[in-house]
Amino acid sequence: MAASLNQVDQNLKDLMVFHDVARALTSSLDLDTILRSIMQQMELFFQPETWSLLIVDEARNDLFYAVAVGHAESELRDMRIPMSEGFAGWVADTGETLIVPEASLDPRATSLPENRISFQVRSALCLPIRSRMRTIGVLQLFNCRFETLTPYTVSFLHVLCDFAAIAIENAKSVQRIQELTITDDCTGIYNVRHLYSQLEAELARSRRFNVPFSLIFIDLDHFKLINDEYGHLAGSRLLAEFAQALKLTVRRVDIVFRYGGDEFMVLLPETTKEEAREAAIRLYSEMRDKSFDIGVGSTVKIKSSYGVATFPEDGAFIHELIRTADSMLYMVKETSRDGVAVAGEGITHASPSFLVR
Repeated sequence: MAASLNQVDQNLKDLMVFHDVARALTSSLDLDTILRSIMQQMELFFQPETWSLLIVDEARNDLFYAVAVGHAESELRDMRIPMSEGFAGWVADTGETLIVPEASLDPRATSLPENRISFQVRSALCLPIRSRMRTIGVLQLFNCRFETLTPYTVSFLHVLCDFAAIAIENAKSVQRIQELTITDDCTGIYNVRHLYSQLEAELARSRRFNVPFSLIFIDLDHFKLINDEYGHLAGSRLLAEFAQALKLTVRRVDIVFRYGGDEFMVLLPETTKEEAREAAIRLYSEMRDKSFDIGVGSTVKIKSSYGVATFPEDGAFIHELIRTADSMLYMVKETSRDGVAVAGEGITHASPSFLVR
């Protein structure tokens, strides 16, 4: 009788765990918050010394740490694990649960990132997080109490992994929706809506820390000739090719946007006017020399005009700063085209404009 009551009590506790996890899934869209809520329930059962949850990056064919708990969390966050490498890589590749009672006897332990940051992995329990017949993540528990591992508790862990899979898929869906709202359909770069959002954030940050930032406004010269001669599909292809080349040419901290039509904007955080001028001239030179495949058996080179403005000297507000960069752009367009103009300095770099096919 007592054993039956204990079992009922345990079943009620388990139901409360699932209730709490389900509530976490519906109360937040933040993946980190949800995963930590789920895994806190796991810790109560298995008391591992540390644990981590990794997500598969299908584009790069590796895994990254979505959540890592313990003294080495900050170090693990930046590490990536190739598929098939270590415990997590093996689980992600095979989709099977891995139980390692003695890690020192397993050759896969030699490549564990945890062992490279002064944490000794003595034992491991790794489970796949699966959704739609594929592995999307891996849960790792290190140095847990193996006496707690029973068929029931392992099944309990798999249920928690199913909840984690739901959270990850929901987060990816939200991210895809968010990306659609801020991405330009034609070019694949950020749209003007996201530009204004980023400018508001950058303006607030620059005011708070008293640092400058700059804008480069770009307009393609004689773009209409491409549409007239090759058609609008070729013109759209050129815009996409130009946008991606621009994105690859700027610094990693810079952000590229399509402003509209054949106009683009580059946001340069913490960048002085002198640095922005040099960046614009470098962009001008590199983009001028590139050939673009427009998809009709032809490649073209196209010239561009550039206008530069810097916060705070060229505008204390977003629209004022854009207006200044735009006026510099059209200073180039109305004179030589194919050049760079900087607010307060005028045209600083220019050459005769022509379209080369």
